[in-house]
Amino acid sequence: MSNAETAPARSARSGGRAARRAVRAAPLTEDIKPVRAGMEGGEYKPLSDSDVQKVHEAVLDVLENIGLSQATPTCIAACEKLGAIMGDDGRLRFPRHVVMDTIKNANRNMTVHARDPKYDIHPQGEKVHFGTAGAAVHIVDVEKNEYRESYLRDIYDAARIVEGLDNIHFFQRPMVARDLPDPLDLDLNTLYACLAGTTKHIGTSFTLAEYVPDALKMMYKMAGGEDAFRARPFVSNSNCFVVPPLRFAPDATDVLEACVYGGMPVLLLSAGQAGATSPAAIAGAVVQAVAEVLAGLVFVNALVPGHPAIFGTWPFVSDLRTGAMSGGSGEQALLTAACGQMANFYDLPGGSAAGMCDAKTPDIQAGWEKGIAYVLAGMAGTNMIYEAAGMHGSLMGFCLESLFLDNDALGQALRCVRGIEVNDETLSIDAMRDVCVDGPGHYLGHGQTLDLMQKEYLYPDLANRFSPKEWAELGKPDIVQLAIERKKKVLAEFFPNHVDQETDDWLRQEFNICLPKEQMRP
Repeated sequence: MSNAETAPARSARSGGRAARRAVRAAPLTEDIKPVRAGMEGGEYKPLSDSDVQKVHEAVLDVLENIGLSQATPTCIAACEKLGAIMGDDGRLRFPRHVVMDTIKNANRNMTVHARDPKYDIHPQGEKVHFGTAGAAVHIVDVEKNEYRESYLRDIYDAARIVEGLDNIHFFQRPMVARDLPDPLDLDLNTLYACLAGTTKHIGTSFTLAEYVPDALKMMYKMAGGEDAFRARPFVSNSNCFVVPPLRFAPDATDVLEACVYGGMPVLLLSAGQAGATSPAAIAGAVVQAVAEVLAGLVFVNALVPGHPAIFGTWPFVSDLRTGAMSGGSGEQALLTAACGQMANFYDLPGGSAAGMCDAKTPDIQAGWEKGIAYVLAGMAGTNMIYEAAGMHGSLMGFCLESLFLDNDALGQALRCVRGIEVNDETLSIDAMRDVCVDGPGHYLGHGQTLDLMQKEYLYPDLANRFSPKEWAELGKPDIVQLAIERKKKVLAEFFPNHVDQETDDWLRQEFNICLPKEQMRP
């Protein structure tokens, strides 16, 4: 048979494959999607029930008998009203009843609001959500295979990319705008770039408390007034209020106070590094992180009872040979999962970090480091998983292309979190009878298969599942090159109008907005 005679058959098969792929690529309604924000985790428990209780008792011991140093006068006064004790040694201690009363009365029904309500997050129970975060000082330029300094435009670009990615549920500023040396300009412009780029929930930080009023003015204006923002606060303050081990950070504590009074939800963030600023023992690192965050929770609730706060235990790992951070290690994945488990134990909205790989570029090392971390953190039921997308080089580099790649990986992780539904229908006895007794001997055209192909199975966006033959026929597509092309397309075509003209003019007159208008339109 000649090549000419066989060519039409190959074309027909290829056309059929293309048609099936087109069907699978079509947008799905929320009720059909196999994964979505808030999938229930909790099946993986790195700590046994008795381990959790031991960690809890150790935490209470640390808070009651060691306490934290460097508390500000405001912090001391507020916490003493609840029963905390300031010692002659300069350490603020928290008796057991103070901690337990705070846990009992803390806000555990908060909503993490977005400017667009369809992106609202409900971090209760063991619901899982992934997002960005970090303070990378470089952009990973994958085309040049090098790192360069990160700029304000990069933050805006990252935000508008995240707007269109289903499996990245919130946007906490992931990098530092190195082109803005003035810290006030840095804080306000970072906030502006995030708000201009996405309507998902935003997290950001502030250098000093005196910068918070201007930021609040910006957020109140964007919300349509202070009352509107307080009703639906769509920006949270990521706050490293402690300097591990067991010390308050005075400047950050002042920022925390200003944000609480301004109506901003807070991420209470403890980021010790095991073997350096927290114990090398993984269990000890968990104990210290939980103790530090609970101290912050006491302070927040002393200021405003029931204020929305995320239980942000973020212990990191050191490579003990060098002292360098090892964000992509298996130990880091275990730490994050254990912290998620402790937040669930207290029934508090919890947030930890996973996915800040050590790999410098989106390569196979990045894939395994991120994948392991995603699945363990998600299956542990961690509510808010930060630094999950785009991060490389142990938090030093952020990669826009990796947002697309990680979105695929996060979808697969969420599918693992979802697990397996077992019921009379899914046990498939009737389907087996139809196929094996009365039918064709295969399930390809069966009604159950057609019904579940979209509801039960998740199809990646960029990752390919071609046979080697198909892959060759399609020009041997490279996934990183596909991500580069997708990034260029989004950044060339998607210019969101999230800040209306009147508001933008007011903001530019009121503040030194450094993102040029011409960069925000085609």
